[in-house]
This record gives sequence, structure tokens and C-alpha cells, in this order.
Amino acid sequence: MLVQELIRRKRDGAELGADELGELARGMADGRVSNEQLGAFAMAVYWRGMSVAETAGLTLAMRDSGRVMDWQGEFGGPVLDKHSTGGIGDATSLLIGPWLAACGAHVPMISGRGLGHTGGTLDKLQSIPGYDPFPSPSRFRQLVRDTGVAIIGQTDDLAPADRRFYAVRDVTATVDCLPLIVASILGKKLAEGLDGLVLDVKTGSGAVMRDPQRARELARALVDVARQAGTPAEALLTDMDRPLGSTAGNALEVAEIVALLTDQHPGGRLFDLSRLLSARGLVLGGLADSEAAALETLDRAWQEGQLAERFARMVEGLGGPADFLDRPGRYLPVAPVIEPVTLDSPGWIASVDMRALGLAVVALGGGRRRAADAINPAVGLAGLAEPGQFIEAGQPLALVHAASQADAEQAMDTVRAAYRLSPDKSDPSSQLGLVLERITINLENTV
Repeated sequence: MLVQELIRRKRDGAELGADELGELARGMADGRVSNEQLGAFAMAVYWRGMSVAETAGLTLAMRDSGRVMDWQGEFGGPVLDKHSTGGIGDATSLLIGPWLAACGAHVPMISGRGLGHTGGTLDKLQSIPGYDPFPSPSRFRQLVRDTGVAIIGQTDDLAPADRRFYAVRDVTATVDCLPLIVASILGKKLAEGLDGLVLDVKTGSGAVMRDPQRARELARALVDVARQAGTPAEALLTDMDRPLGSTAGNALEVAEIVALLTDQHPGGRLFDLSRLLSARGLVLGGLADSEAAALETLDRAWQEGQLAERFARMVEGLGGPADFLDRPGRYLPVAPVIEPVTLDSPGWIASVDMRALGLAVVALGGGRRRAADAINPAVGLAGLAEPGQFIEAGQPLALVHAASQADAEQAMDTVRAAYRLSPDKSDPSSQLGLVLERITINLENTV
């Protein structure tokens, strides 16, 4: 294959075939295609787009550039997973994986690290001492078989073409190219050998896709391409203009999950979204014939303590403490400085710049400016106030958990600036709901 000829054809608007895309992905993985050629190809796709069939071809080529898991005949239940496009305080994976497992599914969840203003599931779990996100394939397989869930990181042999291609896109201003986003997300997820995939596509000030229409296009493309690739998928377009949970920061979010798991009366946006996404997964996997039936199954598993039990077994199975749920305070790191963020005047919270809160966590050391940066798992924000809430003078908007007083002071200024207060209470009807739209299938000619 002459790579420059393929680039020329894409540049001129031609639709590339599955064989061509497969050869290109193999060249990405083994180094035969240069970074300059990858950059030119990415820019050609950025300007010319791809059809749904073409995007599906690239997705499958990314998937097949490395090891593809095969669970055929190994389990009695379906193999399911979820993917979120990232937000602030989004720890839903820590509930959804064990929840699906407790209801008869098997969840080989490949998670990622945080980069930019959004957090990563892998970083949250690594705040648990001993948790090994890169087990051997045999250990991973056994844990999925015996416990039903294992949340780990992307290994070197999983979609290697995507890892290299993303690095090139990151320095060529093509990260936000829709078909390449789709191929990157699904190339890894479909390598898990799934029977169903639930997608949580976020929009709003804390999301990667802030514009609702752009987020909607991504959600539709993900569902369409996943289905064309043979994996049933659904997407929910969800709100990230307000905190999902009460915390943002790795160990703080894990502590919030543990509090939910050990509470007999859970609730809140984090719980509600996890419950709904899990319900859609059970329906996709044939474990429930309706959303109402799925919710009943999920609630029963929660009330019986099955979800907490699966989570504890997963943590222990990947090297974490056996008594982690019983004594999280013994194991999770705690920041040496904790300061409240207060205001001099009272008011109603009209809105929150969620991206600013995410960047505050990054500045504290809880996120990365570059992929190689180290994470401080103890730092972050807790007790986050929400839009529609009345704040008295001196009442905390949040608690800053920092490594130093200087870091805390800087974060406190950022948090204050992120909250916009009003003397009047906003109309409740003007507040967006948690789920903005559901996307099942919507085949389009182009992505």
C-alpha cells in the first residue's frame, strides 16, 4: 500500500475501503506509516469527514490492530460495558461495573486516565493502595469470570494503532475530529468482545463536548458505528453543567462511592445516573425486558448488598485491601490542608463553571497537564454546592483539599470565581434535567 496515495484519495473526498483502512491501522501499529503521514491522514479526515460505513471500517481496523478478547461460551450471561466521554466528579463506572455484574452480566471494563480538566476512572482506583490496574491477561480473565467485573487500564496489546494515532492527533489539532473520536473510543471498547455497550455522552460547561448539538452528533455517531460493527449500543446525552456528585478528586470520589455503597438510603445525581445507565445495559444485554424491570432488578441487588460485595471482591482481586469497604479511612490518602471556600454575601447559586472546577483540581495536583504528569490522589474538592441552592454568608461553597496552604488559597480563588450567585431564586423549570436525550439508532450518511 502506498500511504501517500491513500492520503491523496481521502484528501480528494474518496471513501476508503475496509481493506485499505485495515492496512493503514496495521501500519500505525508496526511503525510502517510515519507520523507525518498519520498527521496528513488525520487532517484529510478532519476536512472531508467519513461515512458511517467508512468510520465503522476504521473502528474495526483499530480494534483488530491488537488483541481482541473472545468470551464465546465462557459465561452464562452477556458481556457488557459503558463508556463516558468525561466530566467532573464522574465516578459512575465504579458503581455501574459491579452493579451490572451483580445482575448477571460480565464486565471487562477498560478504563482510562484523566487528561485535561476531566478525571479518569483509572486514577480514582489507583488511589486504593495495592490496586493493580494492569493484571496479567489470565488474572484479568479469571476475575471477570469469577467476580463478574474487573476495571483495568488499557494494555499495550489492546488497540495499539489507536494509542499511536491519538498521540499524533494531539499535536496536529485533530483531536476533535468526530469520526476519529468515534474510532478511538469504539476501537478500544469493541476489543473487549462486548454483547452490548451503553454510552454516556456529556454536554455542558464541564464536558469535553460543551455544545449540545456537537455532543448529540457524537452520541449518534457512536451508536450508529457500534451497531454497524455488530455491537448493540445506546447513548444518553447527559448534563454536565452542575456537579454529578459532591466531590471532584480521585480519593475523594472513591470515598464518596464507598459512602454510597454502604448507605441504606442512597440518592443524588451520581446514584441516579449510574442506576439508569445500568438499567439500559441490562436491557441491551437481554437481562431485562424493559427499563422498569431492569430498575427493579438493580434495586433488589443494591438492597441485598450484592453491589457492595462485588465491588469489594474486585478491589481485593486486583490487589487492594480485603477490608477496604469496612475501613476506607484507613487506606485512602488524606490531604494535609482542608479549607472551606466561603463568600461574604448570601445568594442563590445561578450557575457553576464546571470546567473551572476541574481545572482547580488539576492545579491542586489531582489531574494532568501532560500525560506523563504524576497525580496526587488526596487533593480535590468536596461538599460542592449546586445551582438552585441558597448560600448564606460564611457557608462553604466547597472544601478544598490541598497539599499546601498556597495551593489551597489559589484553588479557593478559582472556586469562588466559578460560582455565579443571584439575589433571586431561578425558575426551577429553567434547570436542565440529568438526562437530556436518549439515542438508540439514527443511521446517517456521514459522520
